[in-house]
Amino acid sequence: MPNFAQLKSDIQETSENDGTEFTSAITGFIQRAEFRLVKDLDDFGLDEFTNVSVSSGNAGAVTLNDRVRVVRNVNYVVSTGTTVTNLLPRTFEYVKDYWPVSASTGTPRYYSRKDNLTLKIVPTPSSVITTEIQTQSQPLPLASATGTSVTTTNYFSEYCYNALFYASLMEATMFNKDWSNLQYWTQQYVDQVQALRNQARRTRQDDMAVAASPAGGPNTIQRGAS
Repeated sequence: MPNFAQLKSDIQETSENDGTEFTSAITGFIQRAEFRLVKDLDDFGLDEFTNVSVSSGNAGAVTLNDRVRVVRNVNYVVSTGTTVTNLLPRTFEYVKDYWPVSASTGTPRYYSRKDNLTLKIVPTPSSVITTEIQTQSQPLPLASATGTSVTTTNYFSEYCYNALFYASLMEATMFNKDWSNLQYWTQQYVDQVQALRNQARRTRQDDMAVAASPAGGPNTIQRGAS
């Protein structure tokens, strides 16, 4: 599978720039490309599942890690261990109005993003519950193998390499102030992202069904539409 070293080499050879400043900046190109990709893609490969305990003593607050970008689902298993309860997403204003006294307890029904790192669950549970949170998260960033606990491959390098490569070249081209080629690499990137989005749509349908809307609710996706 492609890794950080291969991507760095590909960027350098394509850009035909082996200068010290350019070489030192390549890691930054790749990281900005990864930030771009996580916003442009809606891909199941970016989904992570995390189990978090919620007690009645913390007012229904759940702390997320700093790589979380989108919360897709929050659920918990009731005390019998057989029934999964899905919490419904609501605005923060709604959950505050619905359950204004956090010290009061009840059966959790709703969740809301309070900020980038915190969820609020209401009603505050009367006893400890373990929630499963499905999120779309930024993969651990690619880095050189010469470090401690670094990531030389991730989802982008293994499954979205062309898009990652072209996004990195966009950054490299801007660094080189090569404006005449920027439009070309940008179009290559756009084409690859469109292909990945089409692949994501295909994962949301089987051979006998139309694609399901990733937002839930009524289906808004038309077969063959981009």
